[in-house]
Amino acid sequence: MIGKLPENIFEAILETIPIEFSVIDQNDKVLAWNKHESRIFKRPEAVVARDIRDCHPKKSLGKVEQILKEMKEGKRDKASFWIDLPIGENKEKHKILIQYFALRDSDGKYLGCLEVTQDIADIQKIRGEKRLLD
Repeated sequence: MIGKLPENIFEAILETIPIEFSVIDQNDKVLAWNKHESRIFKRPEAVVARDIRDCHPKKSLGKVEQILKEMKEGKRDKASFWIDLPIGENKEKHKILIQYFALRDSDGKYLGCLEVTQDIADIQKIRGEKRLLD
């Protein structure tokens, strides 16, 4: 990153971007996440510093472990998948994009993983062009 951001601006950016994320360290411990109040996949604050395996349903745990293992081994830097999830009062199905990104230092050493979740239902509806301020 070029430049330095004041902490309050950096935190505002992390809460404003249209994604929710979780950060996991190299030992698979949860370090932090954003959008605590509005998350699609909510978790209690007690999860901080706990193993990531405590945050995923049993049926997906094997795949999560495989992704993290491959990232640690340097075989993978990214994993993407999507699901249809009922959201809101009407339980309307939304397309949810989930991505895992390996975090590495400048020498390529594995530092952890960034798990990103985004409701892309509105993005899927985009057609044609809309120019700035149209």
